[in-house]
Amino acid sequence: MQEDGAADASGGHALKRALGPGALVALGIGCTIGAGLFSLTGIAASENAGPAVVLSYLIAAIGCGFAGLCYSELASMIPIAGSAYTYAYTTLGEFVAWIIGWDLVLEYAVGAATVAVSWSRYLVKLLGQFGISLPPRLCASPFESVKLGDGSTAAGLVNLPAVFVIVCVSLLLIRGVSESARVNNVIVAIKLLVIVAVVALGIPFIKTANYIPFIPPNDGTFGHFGLSGVMRAAGTIFFAYVGFDAVSTCAQEAKNPGRDMPIGILGSLAVCSLAYVVFSGVLTGMLNYHLMLNDPAPVATAIDQTPYGWLKIAVSLGILCGFTSVLLVLLLGQSRVFYAMSKDGLLPRLFSDVHSRWQTPWRSNLFFMVLTSALCAFLPISELGHMTSIGTLLAFIIVCVGVLILRVREPERPRAFRVPLGPTVPILGILSCAAIMASLDGLTWIRLSVWLVIGLCVYFGYSRRHSRLHRRSTTMNARG
Repeated sequence: MQEDGAADASGGHALKRALGPGALVALGIGCTIGAGLFSLTGIAASENAGPAVVLSYLIAAIGCGFAGLCYSELASMIPIAGSAYTYAYTTLGEFVAWIIGWDLVLEYAVGAATVAVSWSRYLVKLLGQFGISLPPRLCASPFESVKLGDGSTAAGLVNLPAVFVIVCVSLLLIRGVSESARVNNVIVAIKLLVIVAVVALGIPFIKTANYIPFIPPNDGTFGHFGLSGVMRAAGTIFFAYVGFDAVSTCAQEAKNPGRDMPIGILGSLAVCSLAYVVFSGVLTGMLNYHLMLNDPAPVATAIDQTPYGWLKIAVSLGILCGFTSVLLVLLLGQSRVFYAMSKDGLLPRLFSDVHSRWQTPWRSNLFFMVLTSALCAFLPISELGHMTSIGTLLAFIIVCVGVLILRVREPERPRAFRVPLGPTVPILGILSCAAIMASLDGLTWIRLSVWLVIGLCVYFGYSRRHSRLHRRSTTMNARG
């Protein structure tokens, strides 16, 4: 076992244990319900699955359910910050742990950038309802076209609203995990109320014709409707389920991790899966999937078809709150993963430098504030979303493999939560996540490969020589 080296909190200031089961469930819901529901649903429906995006959410939920059970077992056994990175370190060794830790940047930092772009879009739409217009070119990346006031089109310059929200959330996280959790609880309550309102008030405006055909016929290209489109959509929206994974990054800040982590992970996953299926069904019934093409705010567009003027504003406000909570948990998770990697010597010490008063890894928060701001300022949402999905899926597979290995290596080790049905669930988790990964486009795989190659260069150029295991081995050899 290498647990003593994985995110060991000894030495210096430690993270504060301040989160109970309710706060963990709220963190999971706060992170999970966001861009995947309010923005990527429209993208997946219009480009891949049509109304059958409901099935895509179910398929993704099944894969997440298997992975969630595996996360719960490992989180109860290894209550240390770092999530999949820490589990890989403990079960598969330093090298594999580095790969998954590097991969998690796609899941958290790139995921946060995706959400920030959606936050910007909804802010522009909300302000427009009050007659306030922001300069279009300052609300879009250089890879996106925007419509100017004179009716002409031009390329965007920089997405400043997205940068603004990243900075605000990062500063809140630096202030403290307790304060962040309290803000998240309020935001989650608002977000759930908005979802209930949209479903309840939107059902009367469902047009059954919008469900026909439920699975649009494939146009001859893999992933463009048909069954392959349903699978491709499942891969695209898999990003929507990243929330329960982010809960596991807070194990070192949970009051009773052996009991609270499984509750937080599985509880938030169950609530969010139900919300996704119901909400996407209502949305595709209200708005034909063809009309969602290139619409970054399909929920607001669907509400435009109702007579409830107040609901349009309430939904936009609720969605903005929802995106904010997602950003909060994603950036929280990212800083904790790099905290764990830094503790193990794989990254510079600045990432594990805990503030003496606030007990947060504040330098890590600042670093990712800058990095994520750059991503959301200059890249479009669709590319960011695909990169996040494949990174998440790879992390889930590693966690499922970790459960299988620990069952063989340490079958008698106490487990506060045990995955049922023996090896069946982890194997199904591996197969389901691998199937969804296979449905993603080749360009997304190329990006993942390039990112991992960069990570290997960092590992062999810096991390391997500075790791805790390397220092320990060098010391032992010197004594020998």
